Amino acid sequence: MPSIKRIALGLATLNLPLTTLAEPSELETIRVEGTRMERSLLDTPAAVSVVDANTAQQGQQNIQLDESLARVPGLYMQNRYNFAQNQRLSIRGFGARAPFGVRGLRIRVDGFPETLPDGQSQVDNIDLDSLYQATVLRGPASVLYGNATGGVIDIETLSGRNMTGNGELRLSSGADGYRKAHLQSGGQQDNAHYYIGVTGLNYTGYREQSAVEKYQLNSRIGWELDNQQTIDLFLTALDTPYAEDPGGLTRAQAHTDREQSTMLAKRLDAGQEVDQQRLGFRYRNTSLAGGVLQTQAFISQRDFTQQLPFPGSSLIDYQRNFYGVGIEYHHDLDLFGLRHRYLVGVDVDRQQDDRGRRGVSFNGVITGLTADEDQIATSSGLFVQTDTFLTEDLTLSLGVRADRIEFKIEDDFLTDGDDSGKQRFNEGSFSAGVAWHALPQHTLYASISSAFETPTFTELANPSGAGGFNPDLDPQEALNKEVGIRGTLSDKLLYDLTLFSVAVKDEITPYEVGGRTYYENAARTRREGLELSLEHFTTDMLTTTVAWTWAQYRFERFYDQQQGIDVSDNHMPGLPQHIIFAEAAWRPANGFFVIGDVRFASEVYAENTNQTRIGSHTVVNTRFGKRWNFGQRDLEVHTGINNLFDRDYYSNIRINANSDRPNPADRGYFEPAPGRTLYAGITVGW
Repeated sequence: MPSIKRIALGLATLNLPLTTLAEPSELETIRVEGTRMERSLLDTPAAVSVVDANTAQQGQQNIQLDESLARVPGLYMQNRYNFAQNQRLSIRGFGARAPFGVRGLRIRVDGFPETLPDGQSQVDNIDLDSLYQATVLRGPASVLYGNATGGVIDIETLSGRNMTGNGELRLSSGADGYRKAHLQSGGQQDNAHYYIGVTGLNYTGYREQSAVEKYQLNSRIGWELDNQQTIDLFLTALDTPYAEDPGGLTRAQAHTDREQSTMLAKRLDAGQEVDQQRLGFRYRNTSLAGGVLQTQAFISQRDFTQQLPFPGSSLIDYQRNFYGVGIEYHHDLDLFGLRHRYLVGVDVDRQQDDRGRRGVSFNGVITGLTADEDQIATSSGLFVQTDTFLTEDLTLSLGVRADRIEFKIEDDFLTDGDDSGKQRFNEGSFSAGVAWHALPQHTLYASISSAFETPTFTELANPSGAGGFNPDLDPQEALNKEVGIRGTLSDKLLYDLTLFSVAVKDEITPYEVGGRTYYENAARTRREGLELSLEHFTTDMLTTTVAWTWAQYRFERFYDQQQGIDVSDNHMPGLPQHIIFAEAAWRPANGFFVIGDVRFASEVYAENTNQTRIGSHTVVNTRFGKRWNFGQRDLEVHTGINNLFDRDYYSNIRINANSDRPNPADRGYFEPAPGRTLYAGITVGW
């Protein structure tokens, strides 16, 4: 764990005004649902952040999640400007290995999983303009949702119940061909409510070969059958006709021309096309045998095609069906003279991918089929959680979960042999925590929890070339310990401080051969650090916010087979030791607002061997605007400047890229971010 001396020195450097949560007087009423059992924030024995979208997104472009969630300590986000690779999210270092998409975290939207049974998540289907609230659980989460060592991001979108008006139209544009429109409408009448939001994005991009065109639909309709029973239907859709991939540059290329793409990315027209729909159903009964029953079911379909930015077996397509059901029951009871709250439930999800892969020449000519297979993953989990109120001020929380995850490949490309096969993982996880209300507005908590994370289908690819599953790749297992304190001081300052230590066995880590990423198990790794968030209500008009993460992410014992080097005690690549977010928001009563934020990340290494060091960067952003009310109409205009001081930095580092090349200078790790960028928008509400 970090030394007390270093912690004290770090705290002293922050000075007080410091993640946006809520007014201090409302802290007791903040409800946390991402921990599965609904609790108040003060009763939750875990590191949790709750972000209000209305406050966090004011004046933002809303093109990626980092704009809303950068204020959450322990959460690190990259890849904001490459829409073909999806944004990379990591919590306490989990998820950083992903070359695209999200690994190691559970993503939920309106209670439905964006995380597949094999552990892979996409966030491109989340309509950020329909965001209402986000809850981030920082730390191993297998006991809650299975198959994740990093944590949970639980997102709630707008509904007719929580909209502030009946409708809204937002139009915005800016540098690098940025144009976006969002139209939403919603409301409630008698026992029914509805919401529909439609978003269109067109963005040329800062670099060559980085344009995107994207359309989203987010909608729901619900009915109250009586005072206890409700039904909700959800429909979401995504259409991305193109999202280009400029590839990763070498350092020399980035210094010569930051806006260029790689030659092969441009020649091959690297990028992806996506079409996805999801239909969801939820039933809730708040008075079944004295408890609360909730059932839900969903089905989604995703068509996907991607040309990777290199020749060879690099043209991928799949047609995916993903569906599942969940049932859970909450109840309070008195037993042995104590009050208890318990939750029992079951989750069952299934993923079916019809996958193909084709060879592509240096000139972009398709040379033939190289893979054709069906990938099927099924996950089922049974879980129990309890809260026992030992005294009025002391709560004991326990949880256990049992999971079975089965992978199956049915090979239809038999020219190189039959690579069909099955692989099954049976895993258990637990959590135990205590929360003590030392004072009415202060909670001390401590917890210990275990978690597991299986490789995804992509990560199970066999580097021997024999096909099928990699027989040497096992799930990683994590043991998380944390202690923390949260509360309010002087009705002005919200604070949340957590110390954590996570020991991981068989960490899954990536390397590249011939432009393709494969995975292996590191023996042991350790993550230790501190997460601090403070929000200070300095005046009635001024709020200042700071989130600080200080952490050590290291390989404890690991011999890198690909490089032939012992990297024990090296830093894990792609993860900064320090992350700081600071924001000052001035909102006078006349509807005017001025908001500025500073984002700092310390140096990182690009590969396990720590040969390539990327320096720290600090980026300053600002936005301002004004809102007018004309009776039944609202009008808001805003302007923003990202990277105000035009700093050169990288929005993404491709971890262990091209690790088969002996000279690190020849490896394409770097994806440069835009310089100073101006945008503006207008919103009309009714």
